[in-house]
Amino acid sequence: MEIEYKHISKTVGKENLWFTNIKNEKEAEKLKIYGKVFKDSVKKIKLNKACILDPESDKTLTPEKAKVFDYFIFGGILGDYPPKKRTKAELTPFIKDAKVFNIGKKQMSTDNAVYTVKQIIEGKKIEDLKFEENISIPLREGEEVSLPYLYNIVDKKPFMSEELIKHLKKKGF
Repeated sequence: MEIEYKHISKTVGKENLWFTNIKNEKEAEKLKIYGKVFKDSVKKIKLNKACILDPESDKTLTPEKAKVFDYFIFGGILGDYPPKKRTKAELTPFIKDAKVFNIGKKQMSTDNAVYTVKQIIEGKKIEDLKFEENISIPLREGEEVSLPYLYNIVDKKPFMSEELIKHLKKKGF
């Protein structure tokens, strides 16, 4: 996750990335390098003009709709593939006045979800972005790891941290 958070920070800038519900001081110190850290859950932080990203929403985020928001909430509930679809029950009801949109129905890595919303904010429609699902990373002769998420294709390559690719090859999954 740290590699992904670093990639997000590079994508949107440290000043635009918040980590919430970080109780562990050691973790908080690590994350401060990449963005602002809060001990409180996002549920307790009063955010005006917030958008929750949930693939289960029936409304897709557009450049016009994105302009009204000051905050975008990603990955409220991480860690499951296939996703358990918990955002609607465990996050959405607790953030007053937040609107809920999807950026497609397929699960993305968090850094790709952030990149996608950044592109939408900058005026691109979701249908104008190119994606690929189930990216395979060659590890060594005859071995590869398949990542079951949807990735943006940028300059004919998946939007993925080179550090992540190195990490996967080193780990040899």
